[in-house]
Amino acid sequence: MLQQTFATLEREFTDENDACIDAAKGLVECACRVLIEELDDPLAPLKPEAADTPLGHLVGVATRLLDLGAVRHRAFSDLIKQHNKLTETLRVLRNEAGTVSHGKDGFIAKLSAHHRRSAMLAADAIITFLHEAYLEREPDPVRTFEPYERFEASNTIIDEFAALRAETDDEGFLQVVVSLPGGEEVPLAIEPSRLLFGVDREAYKLVLNACREAKAAAPQDAEVA
Repeated sequence: MLQQTFATLEREFTDENDACIDAAKGLVECACRVLIEELDDPLAPLKPEAADTPLGHLVGVATRLLDLGAVRHRAFSDLIKQHNKLTETLRVLRNEAGTVSHGKDGFIAKLSAHHRRSAMLAADAIITFLHEAYLEREPDPVRTFEPYERFEASNTIIDEFAALRAETDDEGFLQVVVSLPGGEEVPLAIEPSRLLFGVDREAYKLVLNACREAKAAAPQDAEVA
């Protein structure tokens, strides 16, 4: 959705169409919803339930989840307020000039390129501000949508201080024991298919084809007369 909205923003701005203001607002809304899905705690959710949640509220929730409101610094607090004003300005611009989301006629005279550019710059400022704050955090590995590579520092620590011991049980499952620095162990049971699917999809496909051939060649049980 972010990619599609951004492509729309670029296209409409290039075509000097006021619909780029709708796209700018939509880009901020989509970015906020992605951040909220990523960071919200299901045990104490802040995620808005309404589908038509105001843009300013979405930015506010994202700001809270990033713990930006907890920073006790006057200049930084003023910065948060200015971004909130940008959000409100973007909403007003979209409501007055947007022709897509509200389905109403735009101004008879098109907005100037300056106004369209202002909407884009406002959206860019808000998203960049939130994204930079997000990159400074390490997501919760249990709930995150981020890939393994996002946790490079944590991965390095685990690989340095933890060790693996593996064997196959009677059911063909891979029994992996993770040895911790203090001597404790964390046992894991992994099916071959799950290991292949999670680690190497090409190997999964190769093994699947080989197993299908083996199954087809295996003698079938005789049917009972």
